[in-house]
Amino acid sequence: MAKRLTRYILIALVLGVIAGWAINSAIDDGTPASAAQLKSIADYLSIVTTLFLRLIKMIIAPLVFSTLVAGIAHMGDIAALGRVGVRSIAWFILASLVSLTLGLILVTLLHPGIGLNLPLPPPSAASGVATAAFNLKDFVSHVVPASIFEAMSNNEILPIVIFSLFFGVALTAVGERGRPIVLGVEALVKVMLQVTNYVMRFAPFAVFTAVTSALAERGPHIIATLGKFVGSFYLGLIILWAVLIGAAFIIVGPRTRHLVRYIRDPVVLAFSTASSEAAYPRTLEALDRFDAPGFDGDLKRHGRGSASKSRRHRCNHEHVQNSRGRIVTDPCS
Repeated sequence: MAKRLTRYILIALVLGVIAGWAINSAIDDGTPASAAQLKSIADYLSIVTTLFLRLIKMIIAPLVFSTLVAGIAHMGDIAALGRVGVRSIAWFILASLVSLTLGLILVTLLHPGIGLNLPLPPPSAASGVATAAFNLKDFVSHVVPASIFEAMSNNEILPIVIFSLFFGVALTAVGERGRPIVLGVEALVKVMLQVTNYVMRFAPFAVFTAVTSALAERGPHIIATLGKFVGSFYLGLIILWAVLIGAAFIIVGPRTRHLVRYIRDPVVLAFSTASSEAAYPRTLEALDRFDAPGFDGDLKRHGRGSASKSRRHRCNHEHVQNSRGRIVTDPCS
């Protein structure tokens, strides 16, 4: 399914370029009326893309909660959890520093925005980006959710992560008494991944309408106009990925090749929809297939190990009974 989805997304990307180019060529005559008509068509086409992104946002919160809680609960060892957490934070900080440094170097060397002649909005126009100065008190207060339901309804990932950490550690602490909840969370993971699978089937349609609407409204010249700008961006991504994959080879070893193959699908999806949220569920599935610790593959190994121990215990018990003279043969042989 993953390989076919990648193929369908790439086909939708190409078809979207062709369809958007054809619509723009057929309608655009340089008049304001044609521009308004093209904008109306693009708005209608973008409905599909908007619905797809809303479906993705719908599953993000329960998916983050269930996968984190299940992973933490099955790690069992709080010390191991701490080590994994420290390594994850260190990797995140180092990767962010490398990304920021690379971006500063490339923008200094290539000057990607020069020559675009994009119209500047008026100073009073709202940009949609928060411009308030950083406030440590507000940031720290916001990290801890006042209500997990409020955090989930607003898709505030960091508060959801904090609550999931507390919840998973508490499940580990209560031991067998929390086992029913762990089983329920595991079932929730399965359900959410199945829902993700359903949602991802709409990805090619979302990619097609997104590309078609962009080219229909702005025309094919946008490809050439923004070529240098987008090209420098992709150059930065390629260099960044090369650095990160090289670091993964040093840490993980030859298995990195499998990881790169597994994450190809979410990378294509993120590229096509320009949304990291759209790629997040597929990234979790890729990590599951890679057998990353704390994911389903690791849980299956854990289950097999427990079953094997149980079988050995049962066989040893039967062997003790047999040694009393009732049965001579070993039932586990």
